[in-house]
Amino acid sequence: MIKIGVIGVGHLGKVHVKLLKEIPEFELVGFYDHDELNSSVVVNDYGVKRYPSFEELVNDVDAIDIVTPASSHYEYASKSIRKSKHVFIEKPISLSSEDAKKLVSLSNEANIKGQVGQVERFNPAFIAAKPFIKHPLFIECQRLAQFNTRGMDVSVVLDVMIHDIDLVLSLINSPVKRIHANGMAVIDKVSDVANARIEFDNGSVANITASRIAMNNKREMQIFQTDSYVNIDFLNRKTEVISLLNHHKPINGSEYNTELMSKTGKNILKFESPMILETNALKTELELFADAIINNGSTPVTIEDGHYALNIANKINDKIKITSHLK
Repeated sequence: MIKIGVIGVGHLGKVHVKLLKEIPEFELVGFYDHDELNSSVVVNDYGVKRYPSFEELVNDVDAIDIVTPASSHYEYASKSIRKSKHVFIEKPISLSSEDAKKLVSLSNEANIKGQVGQVERFNPAFIAAKPFIKHPLFIECQRLAQFNTRGMDVSVVLDVMIHDIDLVLSLINSPVKRIHANGMAVIDKVSDVANARIEFDNGSVANITASRIAMNNKREMQIFQTDSYVNIDFLNRKTEVISLLNHHKPINGSEYNTELMSKTGKNILKFESPMILETNALKTELELFADAIINNGSTPVTIEDGHYALNIANKINDKIKITSHLK
């Protein structure tokens, strides 16, 4: 059993506490949070021990789950890794790309397991879509959220868009060639609405839009390939696939088919709605973290992945500062 401690028990931290108690591979030893109200809720509702300091908690565990504001991720992660503790770090891995790069080096030197909490990788709709995603040529992402005071310490790029940045980077196996970006601040001095166009060396393109001041929530991704179109609705957990087949290919198992005539002859459009297996995405990623520790395997979202996504996110932020005159 892995002894684990939680740093930060705000809204998301409480969810982590609840789920860790449900995962048999973990023994939740305790938590540290300086906030008295949040701490009292966790002690009373979940019966988890509150430690008076991070230093005392980290000495009693095998792994640390960091669910604090992003500005403190590097401090807690680096201190934990230097004590040879495995780390789970909520996204973004840190604020600074340089600090994220240091965490990569530290984790390699310490030979620990590190995982970044990019929870949408484990969304059932995305998992159902992955077998159909082969060679994305163009990806369109819209991630719109109603206003919430959580996450306002960072730009919408690090708070919201980074989910889709990570997903796109996981799907397109090619170096980033060029980035165009625009954004605007509405509530504070950092961007609350942003759009980024990411071009890759292999010719693939991703267009990502993010907002945290929308009227309605929306989390969708459309993936265009030479012979198919995949639509993923992360919010409602639905996936649709439209495939273009020539008339020689079998069409058994499809829900609906229609013929399409083109210059190349008769083709068939195959419509599918892959079965969605209902799971708790956050619980899944924590379970996989435990599995990597126990079986000495790779974590599904590595420290290197977190650094890569953050580096692209910060480049987008830099472009927005130039084009929109934000600080």
